[in-house]
Amino acid sequence: MAVSGLLHHFHSFPSTHHLLRPAIRPPKFPFPNGGFPARLAANAEAKAKAKPKAKAKAKAKTKTAITATAASVFEDTHTVNIAEDVTQGEQMGKRLIGRTPMIYLNKVTQGCVANIAAKLESMEPCRSVKDRIGYSMISDAEESGAISPGRSILVEPTSGNTGLGIAFVAAAKGYKLIVTMPASMDIERRILLRAFGAEVVLTDPMKGMKGAVDKAEEIVQSKPNAYMFQQFDNIANTKVVSVPSSPPCWAKIHFDTTGPEIWEDTVGSVDIFVAGIGTGGTITGTGRYLKMMDRDIKVVGVEPADRSVISGDNPGYVPSILDVKLLDEVLKITNDEAVEMARKLALEEGLLVGISSGAAAAAAVSIAKRPENAGKLIVVVFPSFGERYIPTVLFHSLHEEVRKMEHR
Repeated sequence: MAVSGLLHHFHSFPSTHHLLRPAIRPPKFPFPNGGFPARLAANAEAKAKAKPKAKAKAKAKTKTAITATAASVFEDTHTVNIAEDVTQGEQMGKRLIGRTPMIYLNKVTQGCVANIAAKLESMEPCRSVKDRIGYSMISDAEESGAISPGRSILVEPTSGNTGLGIAFVAAAKGYKLIVTMPASMDIERRILLRAFGAEVVLTDPMKGMKGAVDKAEEIVQSKPNAYMFQQFDNIANTKVVSVPSSPPCWAKIHFDTTGPEIWEDTVGSVDIFVAGIGTGGTITGTGRYLKMMDRDIKVVGVEPADRSVISGDNPGYVPSILDVKLLDEVLKITNDEAVEMARKLALEEGLLVGISSGAAAAAAVSIAKRPENAGKLIVVVFPSFGERYIPTVLFHSLHEEVRKMEHR
């Protein structure tokens, strides 16, 4: 049966979808109990002892030769699996940033006729999908010669996670970073940025992100060797890619990594891709790649119901990198719906994620209940880890409870 036919057959049985998942056991660790080199040396030594008439000098030579052979075999078959640093990309076949796991949702999907798999960007080094952007922006700027450690001052307007994604990479590479953000951002976010050594400049909260961008531009103009990424328009977050039979699209880091990862992990069986709109990078890059691989894949954007911008009800700051034409549908999710789902994911699935992940999951569940999606596979991105949102409404119901706790 052809692969395409197999995938179609696979989709036609929603009740057995889970049963058909491949269960490939990884190979056992090659060197248990001291490893192959140790066993090789031990066996050789035992053989040498079985020959009492052999001269001591001959024994020594034999053991030395065998030990050298064992060491050579060890070097050829096993290397130290330790990354050079936290920013390691694809070097030596490893990657700390990206290659995040995917997991089926099982309990919050009651009433669903489609399967939902979540991509856990909450397992990035700094616990956010923005780690990909931070690494990409700095690496691309270095490769172009625009910045270098010890010389350049990095400047970035941010409302949170992108600043942290840039901050941890900047710290590892030795850059000074200045972050501008609305004063309305929580103090915990500021503390995390300061922990990575970033200078935090607060702006008028009434001016929103526009005020943070203006302040960042002002800083760049006043400081020599200052360099601003500006995630909302940066070409490292976006890149024109020529796609056959399609108009040009904006994508780079997510087109190059997130999209291919989802396609490979689902063996090309993804039918619907769901992600928050945010700054536009994730849904544009990933969605464009998936549609390039299969034009029938649907891309669904998720945005807050009270401040949506794509639907046109409350026009706001629309990132220039967002390819609106790529979206097949945009779903509005209320804050209450997002919080409720995020809490359910922790309680029922054991997944501690943020409010935006709750919103994406709520949208995915809604789509998975539609009769026309029976047997399909929906992939949803969980962009960040829940612990970062302890001071928010997500955990407010628990604050009073834990304050009243007494020892017993």
